[in-house]
Amino acid sequence: MNLIWKLLRQHISAPQLAGFFFANLIGMWIVMLGVQFYLDAKPILTADDAFINQNYIVLSKRVTTAGTLSGQSGTFDEGERAELEDQEFCKRAAGFTSSQYRVSAAMSLNGAAPLRTDLFFESVPDEFVDINPDSWKYEAGSEEVPVILPRTYIALYNFGFAQSRGLPKVSDGLVGMIDMQINIHASQGEGHFKGRILGFSNRLNTILVPESFMLWSNEHFEPGRTEQPSRLIAEVRNPADADLAAYMESHAYDVEDNKLDAGRATYFLRVVVSIVMLIGLLVSTLSFYILMLSIYLLVQKNTTKLENLLLIGYSPSRVSRPYQLLAAGLNVCVLLVAIVLLILCRSYYMDVISLLFPQMQDAGISIAVGVGCAICVLVSLLNALAIRKKVWGIWYQNRITKR
Repeated sequence: MNLIWKLLRQHISAPQLAGFFFANLIGMWIVMLGVQFYLDAKPILTADDAFINQNYIVLSKRVTTAGTLSGQSGTFDEGERAELEDQEFCKRAAGFTSSQYRVSAAMSLNGAAPLRTDLFFESVPDEFVDINPDSWKYEAGSEEVPVILPRTYIALYNFGFAQSRGLPKVSDGLVGMIDMQINIHASQGEGHFKGRILGFSNRLNTILVPESFMLWSNEHFEPGRTEQPSRLIAEVRNPADADLAAYMESHAYDVEDNKLDAGRATYFLRVVVSIVMLIGLLVSTLSFYILMLSIYLLVQKNTTKLENLLLIGYSPSRVSRPYQLLAAGLNVCVLLVAIVLLILCRSYYMDVISLLFPQMQDAGISIAVGVGCAICVLVSLLNALAIRKKVWGIWYQNRITKR
């Protein structure tokens, strides 16, 4: 084997092999990165909410620069709520109850400097919140209030406040360690409470508290002051129902739910990743032809040596093996370097994603690496078959010539 390799390696072109190496590396890296990014980004767009059922929608009246399109007021009266509830596609509907007082809060983690901000509270009937009733209740006089925060607030905290001040990031696993102090300012005095954060919601862009606390606090701090709800929450039979969409459009209602947008974003992500992967596969295919051209030229230059080796008794399989091992070795090196580049690139964008979506589970790189291994094996097999065919062609031609 060593003797054969010494005879055949004399005409190897390093620039041609380097061209194949880098072309195949770029193609394989693009394919693996496309697969990995799709796996990492898809859970963000399709994540379920732990507190709001997928058949619940939140709707509000459409607003333009001239005001609302569905009436003079941006709020819902009882008649509009009842009309929605009477529709075939709707099972039940209820309004959001808003706090009638000013709220400020300070949130901190592990004794770090607190984030202070003005807030607002809203509530919905308890049956619309998918949570243990024992956890989602408030008794008058208690200083502890259960709270559900929108996940966008946590993303802003992690990406802006915490990162700029070197504070620890907040994730679902650390929710119990968040210290939240709530201060209420109203005409009837002030109140101080401790917020017990139960988790983060993907679909509710509001700070949700139990309806029992909302009713008690409004009556206690701002008695007699009420407002009609500006948003409704409804349980529907099918969020994709065409009748539902038509009703929303005819009444100029906007559905504050990201499920349709998430579906479109997921489809767009799938299309973009498919295009990127096709480009990567095209580059890998071109690199395959570069390698085959290089080996064919090498075989052509060594035709006389190959013929002599075949004539003295070496089999075509043994003669072709050095070229096959060369191609396979290059492919394995390409795969290893592509994995290293994938890890480096992924570590960069995962740092950003983890700040915006700390709850995201790590998908790992096993699938992307598996795709890379499959490409490596496929290209190596094609290389081996092409080389074997070329050498056997020389052997067969010599047999015909001898006859």
